[in-house]
Amino acid sequence: MKALDKLREATDFLKRYGIEDAVREAETIIVHCLETDMATLLRDNPGIPDRVIEKIDAFLERRSKREPLQYILGYVDFLGMKIKIGKGVLIPRPETELLAEEAVKTIRSQKLNPPVPPFAKGGNGRVTILDLCTGSGCLALALAKEFPLAYVYGTDISEVAIRYAKENAEINGIKNVTFLNGSLFEPLGELFTIHSLLLTFDLIISNPPYIRKDDIRNLQPEIKEWEPVEALDGGDDGLNFYRSIIPESRHYLKESGCLMLELGFGQADAVRRIAENAGFTDISFKKDYSGIERIFIARNILK
Repeated sequence: MKALDKLREATDFLKRYGIEDAVREAETIIVHCLETDMATLLRDNPGIPDRVIEKIDAFLERRSKREPLQYILGYVDFLGMKIKIGKGVLIPRPETELLAEEAVKTIRSQKLNPPVPPFAKGGNGRVTILDLCTGSGCLALALAKEFPLAYVYGTDISEVAIRYAKENAEINGIKNVTFLNGSLFEPLGELFTIHSLLLTFDLIISNPPYIRKDDIRNLQPEIKEWEPVEALDGGDDGLNFYRSIIPESRHYLKESGCLMLELGFGQADAVRRIAENAGFTDISFKKDYSGIERIFIARNILK
């Protein structure tokens, strides 16, 4: 069978199962299985070997069951890195890329921790970064790659997620990151024991679970039936993790260190109140490309 014929067949198949962007997804699957690119496929219209036809059909069958395309392919692109993912780990979104880009800008602009740029008071000459709820490790790895002399740590309660994160560090050749299994700040206790000191950070960053519990059932099947619920469920009002992270982060941030969190739609005012009650006074937000206040930023200004 020729590639363009298979492309039409695959598109029709996905449409029958209600896949919204059937054309693009059919293209992605066929290009991936043929190990080529779309321009070459359109120009040459190559024949597809039977073994590749079987692989394409297997992928299409999985997609018809609403398994996320990213799980089927086994990876996503995240700021130039190939991030391996699969069932049991949250799929990185463009909003989280935006969070990573804002973190890089914050560090590079020296707004993170004056007056001793680019490090906070009490620093040892190397930036320290903590990524909570690290999942696939995409945030921690993006920052470790951008700042190869930094000490970067990522924590997650999911053993599956930590395995993916460690593998993604190897895949991308990133050495200056340590992934720890446990809830939020809890795994840092082992590091304190090893180093006999309180490890504090220039930057604490997180994309925590923030979907309201009752809203999960209304999500797309690709999300509610396949992605790990523990990476989605933010409690009754979606704010449980902000209530945990924000107050405790003050114990782990250096003076003038920065806390950056991804937010859900309409959560900015509530998260601001949580931060103010925790003693943060320098608080700001960044909007995403849809105009949603997506990123919370607070600096640890000590009184």
